[in-house]
Amino acid sequence: MSVSVYTLKIWWIEKVHESTQSAKLFISDTHLSPKRKKNVCPCFLTAIHIFVFAMAFIRIKETRELVLDSSYLLPELGSNRLHIEVQSTRMDCKVASHFVHTVMTTKALNTANASQEVFFEVDLPKTAFITSFSMLIEGRIYVSEVKEKEQARQQYESAVSSGQTAGLVKKMETFSVSVNIAPQSSVTFTLTYEELLQRRLGSYEIMLGVRPKQLVQNFEIVVDIYEPKGIAFVDVNGTFITNELLPLVKKTVTDKKAYVYFSPTLEQQKTCSDCEDTLIDGDLFIRYDVNHPQDIGEIQIINGYFVHFFAPDDLPQMPKNVAFVIDRSGSMEGEKMKQTREALMTILSELHEDDYFGLVTFDDTIESWRPFLSKATPENVTEAKEFVRTIKARHSKYEMTDINKGLLYAVDMLTSEKSDYFPDMSMIILLTDGRPNSGQDLSKIQENVRNAINGSMSLFCLGFGYDVDYSLLDRLAKQNDGLARRVYEASDAALQLQGFYDEVATPLLLEVNLNYPGNAVTDLTLSHFRQFFKGSEIVVAGRLQELETNTFQTEVSKFGVRLMHNPPSFAFSSMDLQVIKDLSLTVTLRNSVKFLIILHKIWQKHPYHQDYLGFYTLDSYLIITGSVLEQGQFYHGVNFEVSDLFPGKDPDKQDANMFVKGNKLTVTRGWKRDFRQDVKNGENVPCWFIHNNGTGLLDGVHTDYIISGLFKTI
Repeated sequence: MSVSVYTLKIWWIEKVHESTQSAKLFISDTHLSPKRKKNVCPCFLTAIHIFVFAMAFIRIKETRELVLDSSYLLPELGSNRLHIEVQSTRMDCKVASHFVHTVMTTKALNTANASQEVFFEVDLPKTAFITSFSMLIEGRIYVSEVKEKEQARQQYESAVSSGQTAGLVKKMETFSVSVNIAPQSSVTFTLTYEELLQRRLGSYEIMLGVRPKQLVQNFEIVVDIYEPKGIAFVDVNGTFITNELLPLVKKTVTDKKAYVYFSPTLEQQKTCSDCEDTLIDGDLFIRYDVNHPQDIGEIQIINGYFVHFFAPDDLPQMPKNVAFVIDRSGSMEGEKMKQTREALMTILSELHEDDYFGLVTFDDTIESWRPFLSKATPENVTEAKEFVRTIKARHSKYEMTDINKGLLYAVDMLTSEKSDYFPDMSMIILLTDGRPNSGQDLSKIQENVRNAINGSMSLFCLGFGYDVDYSLLDRLAKQNDGLARRVYEASDAALQLQGFYDEVATPLLLEVNLNYPGNAVTDLTLSHFRQFFKGSEIVVAGRLQELETNTFQTEVSKFGVRLMHNPPSFAFSSMDLQVIKDLSLTVTLRNSVKFLIILHKIWQKHPYHQDYLGFYTLDSYLIITGSVLEQGQFYHGVNFEVSDLFPGKDPDKQDANMFVKGNKLTVTRGWKRDFRQDVKNGENVPCWFIHNNGTGLLDGVHTDYIISGLFKTI
């Protein structure tokens, strides 16, 4: 692919619930403006590709040539790979209250004497969303910008309508970038993504995709977890963790914190002592759970918003009606059908004896084990397994897949058996690997299924492989109180199927409502849930109203019967943040003490000073006596005396003697800026600079006042 690089812009659109506003990533090469075309090396940046979740939008502006080769979308590193040296890879993962913030940084060096293409590819968790991406090339940083999904779509359509080159590419849950690097030059990729962990089967799972494709000089994975409710357990494993690598995984767990560290040396990464291939190729999983007291759950409040986590596990299991609807069209032949039968055999063995179940297979015709539901007695389960062993993919001339017919048959089976006097949990589990090409069109299928179900049951859809119409399955599930999952074609596909069923196999509650005082909250997320399964979690968020009281009452009910509630005793403190774009951040603690935080930019070529954050107090009288900011702002006055002015090393600045705390110090006259009144320009304030890191003035030494990694430490 060759592109003349004057301006290159890229968008991605993340895959989220259709009713929400999703974000997209927008990369703007601000340095390659038309005014600087003559300074741009033609091999400096030739191509960038981003494949994230549902789709990516590529727009090339002012290009001389654009060649798209479909094989290029899945690049294979050839001999050129030998000239790309991955110097470092670090995954820094911070978890607080089930919310994950991950920063992945990789630095690669082109050791060749010619331009080389460098690939940066990351497998992302299914529910993660990217918040930033940047590239550092030749001392220049190319930073991304997150925009709304609809704006991305409009820009794409605008580009097409104006005749500009544009395209849509798809690849699920993978972020991929390629960039040409000049000889002996390096590139540093920094990708930041976030995710709200979902509790499944009694634990939260952090998935870190680790596939460097070669040995890495400095390789690190760092995971910090903080859970206010306390941590129950932490387990670490990975698809690539061998007996040799297992001792290198360091894990520390305390009451509320956990720390996981993995950093194999270059030799430890090798598949053998003389090999150049790496063992690091797969996924690292950190699974943990928090303490769950059997009450109303956990409520966290910050900045005028609240989030409520509700996960009771000691409730009795509810019986359920379940119909399994299995695609038997010709495309399911072979390993897919074998794995489906294997999973069904295990699932049938795990049915509770109070459950009722049915088995339906379809292509363009329907076949069922029985035309009605059967109780999960040992005898019935044995007979059903015999039927499962006979399920085979059917070949026909046109390979028909009639999802509409299969689902409506299952709905009829469930509704005809549903008791009027007992609110049984009913569900359909659909498994298909293709696209509906018989019966009704897509919109009609959705309408038919929605009308037939009419809120009386849940529909869970499993899409097998990448040929499936996953967007249709996702819509069908969400419109009918269920969810959709993709089953990947791999040796563990049967385990994937079984694992999904295990998530929904044990319903504990039906028609759950979380109620909050109407005068206390607004902008609530979904607070009614059709079902609650064992090992999962209900999450509700909202905005708090301005109230005179510091208490907050919550109630959880099903079918109008109150299950549990908390007395009005949830006291909370708040921290308010006020951001003025490109100027400052003001932090207010408990509606009293205010701190003004400003990013101070230093001259780019300064020999040793770097950009820094300035912290300024706006209410110093509220700070306890003795508090001090290392930058020199004492919150309460310090008694001192200055005398004996004399010339200093700098002819423009005078030195003097300062007597403070029983010490005689040499100080230098200077000026600092006070930004509390004028955030943009500041006000010049005369001051005395104390040498030797404040020795003689500060209690202790200056390092006592330095917080290492302020924004990396929980």
